[in-house]
This record gives sequence, structure tokens and C-alpha cells, in this order.
Amino acid sequence: MIDIGKIFSEKSRQLIANAPEGVDAWLLSELAAASVGGVPGPWPQIFVCRDDARVARLTAALGFFKPDLEVATLPAWDCLPYDRVSPHRDILSQRVAALTRLIGRDADDSRPFLLVTTVNALIQRLPPRDAFRGRVLSRSAGEALAPDELTAFLAGNGYLRSDSVSEPGEYAVRGGLVDVFPAAAAQPLRLDFFGDELESIRSFDPLTQRTTAKGRELWLSPVSEVFLDDAAIERFRSGYREAFGAVRGEDPLYEAVSAGRPHPGMEHWLPLFYEELETLFDYLPEAPVWLDHQAEQARDVRLETVLDFYQARQSLQGGGLAEQVYKPLPPERLYLTAAAWEEVLSRRSVAQLSPFAAPEQQGRVVDAGGRGRRDFADVRALPDGRVYEAVGDFIAAEQDAGRRVLVTGHTTGSLDRLAHLLSEHGVSGLTP
Repeated sequence: MIDIGKIFSEKSRQLIANAPEGVDAWLLSELAAASVGGVPGPWPQIFVCRDDARVARLTAALGFFKPDLEVATLPAWDCLPYDRVSPHRDILSQRVAALTRLIGRDADDSRPFLLVTTVNALIQRLPPRDAFRGRVLSRSAGEALAPDELTAFLAGNGYLRSDSVSEPGEYAVRGGLVDVFPAAAAQPLRLDFFGDELESIRSFDPLTQRTTAKGRELWLSPVSEVFLDDAAIERFRSGYREAFGAVRGEDPLYEAVSAGRPHPGMEHWLPLFYEELETLFDYLPEAPVWLDHQAEQARDVRLETVLDFYQARQSLQGGGLAEQVYKPLPPERLYLTAAAWEEVLSRRSVAQLSPFAAPEQQGRVVDAGGRGRRDFADVRALPDGRVYEAVGDFIAAEQDAGRRVLVTGHTTGSLDRLAHLLSEHGVSGLTP
């Protein structure tokens, strides 16, 4: 049995061998349970997945093994590097909600808490922590809150006013009612005011407009990583001229920001709005790190992609057409380099996951004891591959060895069909 205490016992990198997908979630749940049981645990922790699909699978598995584990997710922007469009507001909402949650945690809070993110999100530089401090609005029903104070907060923190709300980051005002869709929330809220008092809070379905639940607490965080206040605008203007020279002719980005108006894609000049950017490591200074299998290969691919887009943007300069004006910042101002990645991780406890057994003479290793599943890809690749016969033979061999076999399906119907097909190929004794 694996010794959970060996994980993160030192500030160095260790290999967690024989840990295919699913075992990692089990390890985290065991580590969290041991911490709650009185064994000191290094929390919070960061789990770096290789892509978004892996995030979904990991969080689902954590929900199975340890449903009470506090988990936050930080996605990467959903647009291309050096794009002309901004990240989707839903993505920005999720990101800012996660970041404000991190800075709102007590530094001495050692309860199990996991931040799940991706390689793409980790290498992307972030607004400094101070940018989000004081930008959370919290009230309870019955407390004082002037509608003008609320709308001023929303307008100053990236929310867009519309006739009706349908996605995070929007708000609508209709007399004494304010509808707002908070960052990363499942449903929008309808706030009913009586003068300067927040009288009631209700969540509602944006399609039917029907109330779904009554609430007591209002908690709002920004839905943007760029705040166009006077100081930020001045920093952008001076930084833009310093990076690219005097502005001549039409420059829609420079003109919009100078006027205090959001511009599509302005997030790709994020460093110009702040004195200095930070990284996720700054938000969680002492957190141990789990690295997904092939995470560093995914990092290298991402950095190559970023460089390709940067060079492509540079090659378009001087075309003379207004739509071609795009002045990209160097990649290192927006992203962690591979060297910076390695330097940061060299000062942390790092668990490198691998689905394979440890190679000979490997350094610090913890054997998780997991084994990869049989996926029958070799049988499916054959022209006359008989998958169900192969599955039946595999199940029979496992049962003959005294092991129990669990067969699952996506739905009850699909499971019934699978059981029928297996029974036709000699598999018997399947019970629901």
C-alpha cells in the first residue's frame, strides 16, 4: 500500500509511478482524508493538467472519491495567442472568480484545497494580486446597498449592461430591479431594492425568467482582467509608446483605451495595464505542484505555438492597411518561458505523475500501485478485429484468476445493450 506521507515530504521533484488517470484523484482524496484526520498536509495544492478535457475528467473523479474536497479551477483563455478577439466572458468570469477566491483565502488556512488548472493557464502571466483586492462586493438581503452603488461597481469591474442577462458578466436595470449574472455563477440573480436597501435576492432561469430559488447572500467579483481606470489608461498609453514608438495614423486599440472604452482583444496587451504581472505561483506561494503526465511536453508545444503566432504578427507589420496594424508584445512579457517554469518548480515540492513503472535507477519515486486499463485498441485496429470476443475472453480470464469484473455504461440503455452483446459472446453471470 502506498505511503501517502511520502508525497511532498521534501521540497524536490519526485516521480509518482504507476499512476494512470483515476489513481491521481484517489491519491488526492487519500491525502485530503489523512490531513483532515490529523496528519499535517501541505495545502493548498496545484494540479496542472495537460488540457481542458483532462481537467474535466480529474474534477469528475475527485467528485467521486472526495466530494467534500474544496476544488477551484482556473482555465486558460479560449482564444489564440495574439488574437484580435478577447477571451469569452464566461472564461474570464471563471478565471477572475478563481483568482479572487485565492486571494481571499486566509494565508494560515491549511484545510485541504486544490486548484486545478492547465499547462496553458499556468504559463500565462496574470494581473497582480493587488489588482483584485477590494474589488469584491458582498451583501446580505436586508442590508444597505444603493442601486447606484451597485451599478457603479458593475460598470467598473467589467460587467456589460444589456436589456436582459443571458451569460456571466451581464446586468440589466429595470426600475427597482437589477438582474446580474455573477462571475462563474450557474444562474443570474434578481435583486429587488426598496430605496437603498437590498430587499431580496432570487436566482432565476434566464430563458423562462422564472425564479428558481431564494437567496440570502450576494457575492460579486470582477469579470475582466483589465480595469480601465485613469491610472491603468495612463500606464497603457506610456507603455504602448515605449514599446512601439510614437503613435502615428489610425490605431483603434490605442484610441479606444485612451478614451476609456474596452476594445476587442485588448487583453493581449495585458502587461501594459499594470506595473508588473504575476503568475499563478505568486498567488499560491508555497503550494506543492502535481504535474500531469506529459505536462511538460504540452508546455513546449504551447510555447512553440505562441512563438509562431508572434512571428506571424511581426511579419505583417508595415503593410499600410489599418486592419493589419497589430503590434505584438514579446512572448516573455505574456508567458512564462521554459527556463522560468523550471526555475520556479525547482523551489517547490513537485509530484510528476506517470502511468508507467519507474525506470531503473530513478531518483525519488513513489509507486502508486495503479495499472492501466485494457482498452482493446490493438483488437479494434485489426481488419477483422472481434472486439466482443476479446472482451469476453478478458473477462473470463479475470474471473478465472479470482478477480471481480465491473462493467459500466454511459446510460442504463447502453449498459443493457452492452450486457446483451456480451452475453451473445459467451459472457455470463452479469448482474446489475
